Amino acid sequence: MSEPLVSIVLLTWNGGSDLRELVGAVARQRADFAFEIVAVDSGSIDGTAEWLEQSPSVARVVRIPPEQFNHGTTRNLAIEQARGAMVVLIVQDALPTADDWLMRLVGPLRRDPRVAGTFCRQRPRPDARAITVRYLEGWAGASPETRRVSFDNAQALDALDPAAQLQSCTFDNVCSCLRRSVWEQIPFRATVIAEDLEWARRALQAGHSLEYVADAVVVHSHDRSAGYELARTYLLHHRLFELFGVRTIPRARDLPRAVASSARLHLSCERTARAAGRGAAGWWRALGLAVAWPLGQYLGGLAASKGYPPVRWRAV
Repeated sequence: MSEPLVSIVLLTWNGGSDLRELVGAVARQRADFAFEIVAVDSGSIDGTAEWLEQSPSVARVVRIPPEQFNHGTTRNLAIEQARGAMVVLIVQDALPTADDWLMRLVGPLRRDPRVAGTFCRQRPRPDARAITVRYLEGWAGASPETRRVSFDNAQALDALDPAAQLQSCTFDNVCSCLRRSVWEQIPFRATVIAEDLEWARRALQAGHSLEYVADAVVVHSHDRSAGYELARTYLLHHRLFELFGVRTIPRARDLPRAVASSARLHLSCERTARAAGRGAAGWWRALGLAVAWPLGQYLGGLAASKGYPPVRWRAV
């Protein structure tokens, strides 16, 4: 077997049927280069690691105990096991929509040595709730327009206001591709969340370019509980303040207005979904999310602005 140009890295934990679909979709990719699949499993108890080890499509599997998992350092470990000059990071429940997905995602890095990383477009699952679809459609990683970001120097990025910095550093390891030589200079750091945004910021500050590839598409979305979303949003906005100084809801008096605005949007989505006969989340869940997301934003930004370390939830 020839040396792979690309390594597809999977971080797995109780992947089930989603992971099997993903491995099958990767194996079916049409590419004019050799590629491999490498996995790091964090203590699966559903047979995921054993299935990966027996799969002819998977080159290597590394097992670690669940308590060792970290969004940054576990990805570093996985990349260390990879042989490709380019490394694709994809979560276990994302599914490429076409057999040329890999070629399209890797394309910008092959054409231009200035490109350090790419990330792909996300579409919601067919059974996603209407609220989930509404938020995903408004995100930069769902846009139909490809875009490239670069800066002449680190000062040019740092001179932007916090929201513009965040927008410029949008990057998503749900499905991304990194140039290995850049990662060797800029590895991921240990972090509770948002390792991709932090890496993108450092890559741009170092003078590299990043590209969003709209025609490389995966299906990926989650309909999570309000409690989970509160915890995750808190952690994310704690990191957003640390990285960019972003506080989307900076004052306590802004919180009721944010909740009310979210509630109106969610109830509208729920009414539309019920009229269409699909995508309803349930009235109470819709209202719960309308509280959870703004409250998580406010509490996360507040804690970070005061220098408090983030509170960790076991499930996030």
